[in-house]
Amino acid sequence: MSTDMLLYFMGGIVLVFVVILFAYFTIQKKLHGSEMRRIKQLREGTKEKSFSSEVIFQKLYVFYKRIPFINRYVNKIRRKLEIIHIDDEYLTRKQSAQIMTKAFAIIIPVFIVTLLLTREDPLLLTILLLFQVFLFETLMSGMVDKQDTRLLKQQIDFFAEIRHAYHDSYMVEEAIYEVSQNDELEVTRQGQKIHEILLSEDPETELEKYYDVAPNSFLKEFAGISYLTREFGDRTIDGASLYLRNLNNITEEMQLEILKREKLDYVFQSLSFIAIVPVLLLTPLRAWAVGNFPFTAQFYDGRQGLMMQIFLILITFMCYILTRTLKDNGSIKDEYKDPERVWQMRLYKHPWGNKIVKPFIPKERTREHRVIQKLLKEAASKQKIETLYVNRIGVTLITFIATIVFFVMLHRVAVDYIMNEPTANYDIMGAMSERDIRRAMDVTENDNIYIEYHRGNMDMDYVKASILESLPYDEFHAGASEDEMYEVAERIVGKLRVINSGYLRWFEMLISALVGAIGYMIPKWLLIFQKIMRKLEMENEVMQFQTIILMLMKIERVNVEMMLEWLERYANIFKEPITKCVNNYEAGAWEALEELKNDIAFPQLIRIVESLQSAAESIPISKAFDELDNERDYYKQKRQESNERLIKRKEMIGKGLGFAPLIGMFVFYLIGPLVVIGLLSMTTSFQTMGTMM
Repeated sequence: MSTDMLLYFMGGIVLVFVVILFAYFTIQKKLHGSEMRRIKQLREGTKEKSFSSEVIFQKLYVFYKRIPFINRYVNKIRRKLEIIHIDDEYLTRKQSAQIMTKAFAIIIPVFIVTLLLTREDPLLLTILLLFQVFLFETLMSGMVDKQDTRLLKQQIDFFAEIRHAYHDSYMVEEAIYEVSQNDELEVTRQGQKIHEILLSEDPETELEKYYDVAPNSFLKEFAGISYLTREFGDRTIDGASLYLRNLNNITEEMQLEILKREKLDYVFQSLSFIAIVPVLLLTPLRAWAVGNFPFTAQFYDGRQGLMMQIFLILITFMCYILTRTLKDNGSIKDEYKDPERVWQMRLYKHPWGNKIVKPFIPKERTREHRVIQKLLKEAASKQKIETLYVNRIGVTLITFIATIVFFVMLHRVAVDYIMNEPTANYDIMGAMSERDIRRAMDVTENDNIYIEYHRGNMDMDYVKASILESLPYDEFHAGASEDEMYEVAERIVGKLRVINSGYLRWFEMLISALVGAIGYMIPKWLLIFQKIMRKLEMENEVMQFQTIILMLMKIERVNVEMMLEWLERYANIFKEPITKCVNNYEAGAWEALEELKNDIAFPQLIRIVESLQSAAESIPISKAFDELDNERDYYKQKRQESNERLIKRKEMIGKGLGFAPLIGMFVFYLIGPLVVIGLLSMTTSFQTMGTMM
């Protein structure tokens, strides 16, 4: 990047900053109008000062909402926080502003450092800025996940207090109401909502609505068990309340989940950063290498350096995305996002978009269509098949165009290097002096005269002969021997070959098409990776089914169909076959369960289905699952051990992905050029010394 361009760029940043300041103060004045009155009404009766953090975050929320690009992220955070903070607009706004402000506090210094380090490399600067968009979104998602984990920890204390309150009244709704009076905690809002559902005119319908917006499955279980207990009454089993035993089961599940999340957070807390560090270090590493080993400049400033740089950026991007996918701990998701309203569907529904995309989508009832639909379900993806193919075509076009641009840049870099870099034989002994650099630049300028004259001529034999005829009359090469003139002609011809090939070749277009074909497969490969990650959690989900069965098996009037409905509600990996079984149950219980066994291939779940078949035909539910009750401690320990195995697997894969870019940077971008160019330079030096001797 030239000095003038840098000045223009910095001036633009200053101008944008001034515009933001002006907009902020203008908005601040308007906030004293209707918006501030509304905030004051929300906070009426408190003792907070006018410049307290509470009011500042409310103002920041309104400010962020009015910025065109930023408001998209604000809305995304809102949708997730609204699930936790039911009907609490004030707290939702406050925490949305807090998360945005913390993310900006981290990303702005990173942006400044990136600008300072890469201001002379526009390509790398652009790519790093795109990376920071992903980093910004990752920071926000991580902060929302922390809110969800915080809610889980609050639920532990919440359920413990309900246990004590239930002992006093033995009425579920009264116990929930009594404990839900603390307005400072997020979990109490969930308790108030569940209390309203239990006292509503149609609690079953309201409960189904709550299941769609509950922050986590444990609150769903709590709401469902509370409803069943209020509806059918409590029972005493072995001298203890069944409701309290079920509450204890849910608490143990939450404790295991919290431990799993904390361990995953500990394992992955630095891996995402380690995966992205190599991109930030490319420029400083190059500067260090060229400063200490000048002969490496021919690698870093040429085509090989650019190719290796792009390769490392792609590896870093892929590893970063896969690491983030691997870390997914099952916390709160954006449930309000309608698959029909995403930009891909809007594009697909456009007449031109439909004409382009529809031919690529496999026709219904074909094998390929069934395979893709099955993959979407197994990966638990919310997107539709139309959305997937819009993404595939979009990635194809982006990768194809980007590869063509990359080849054009390669040719441009090669030509610029030949025309503008000093022409000298680097050796490993050290850097050139200023005198040597001036002499090398004179050689380059003299070579450029011949290059410009013969540029475009593809007959290299004629060009070489013409140069050899002209050199004796060239004052710059006066006194040169015949062998030296022959070497000069060879050097100029070599430069001309590179310059004359500085256009897109047919094989480069073919490579671009192949890269585009790979890009077409990337969205599908990501789904396959997500499916593999979900398979790691199959055992964990089946053990959750066992806990649900333990809670339901001793409640009166609970039948097999009701159990299947509960399993469907909490299923993730096995949701599709269980839903199919529920829909077919009325046509024949045994046949529906037998078909469910055929649709799944996980032995532990098959045993559960076989027990359900026994309960549907001959024996009571409590006897069909008596082994779960008798070996409850064993299954609890097995669940802990299963979580440990899952974390170790994810840790092993995550470390491989996280450190791959860092290892690649040192091996291919630093050590490789040093070794290869160093050996070549030493070989040349030894040959020269041998000739002199």
